Amino acid sequence: MYYLGRKLQFACIALLMFVMVSCGVKYGFSGGSIPQGMKTYSVLYFENLAPMVYTTLSQNFTERLKQHIREQSSLSQVSENGDAIFEGTITGYSITPSSVGAGNNDRAQNSRLTITVKVKYTNRLDDTGESNFEESFSQFKEFPGSDVTRYEANLNAEIVKMLAEDIYNRAFANW
Repeated sequence: MYYLGRKLQFACIALLMFVMVSCGVKYGFSGGSIPQGMKTYSVLYFENLAPMVYTTLSQNFTERLKQHIREQSSLSQVSENGDAIFEGTITGYSITPSSVGAGNNDRAQNSRLTITVKVKYTNRLDDTGESNFEESFSQFKEFPGSDVTRYEANLNAEIVKMLAEDIYNRAFANW
């Protein structure tokens, strides 16, 4: 009986894999589906227009988005005119208190670093324009106290990684 159950389980997995491979859209376990025929992508430089500026954020964000797409898909990166084009600006960079200490202490016990980017995605293969979008993405991380100095580099890296994943998922997984 155990042997028959294992054979049935193997057959189901094999059938599922066959269905995934034979579809017209590339599926993977990375959470995205790339439109059929799409081969290249371009990520243009994201200028930092936030009122508060972290000096390396534009470069770090642009490179992380390129890296994320490269790692999660089989698309080739080109400097311009890719089948998929990502462009935009960093519009927000803020540090706000997220919780205040007890008693007469008006100091932040924890603070929140938030980064917001406005992204325009263009799928040049979609003549209808239905898959294109222009929207803002925002992520945050909390840290102890109110002095971000010792946490800022790590927080930026973590937030940028989350933003790149959100943008990738919106473009290719429609989440």
